[in-house]
Amino acid sequence: MAKRATGKTASASKAKTGAKSGSGSRALVERRGSDRRRGEERRSNDSNMGEAFIKLLQSPLVAELVAIAATAALASLAEQGFSSGGGGSRGKRAGKAVKEAGKAAASAIGRRLGTEFDEIKKAAKASKDSAKA
Repeated sequence: MAKRATGKTASASKAKTGAKSGSGSRALVERRGSDRRRGEERRSNDSNMGEAFIKLLQSPLVAELVAIAATAALASLAEQGFSSGGGGSRGKRAGKAVKEAGKAAASAIGRRLGTEFDEIKKAAKASKDSAKA
């Protein structure tokens, strides 16, 4: 029957083999009561962001941008035309038409936003100039 290693011989044999000691230290996480408040703050921030997003969607500018995009997309689809003749399969033509409609919608939104930013810059400059005078 083999003798059980104890004391110095056990730690020496573990060190030689690279085994971890069973009495290693562990990091403990302290629970705090403020965790609940942080969760409540996070929920209130999320609801504030949600409300802000809803207000943004309800703004006249966003409604106008959606209308502009839809109009441009429809115009592009009408321009492409869906006649039975023409080259390529119907699926490829439809895919190309949808792609072009998306590009037209994005371009129209870009132009409208550019116009809006230019108006804001002009108003800010006029306000700044009138404040100096």
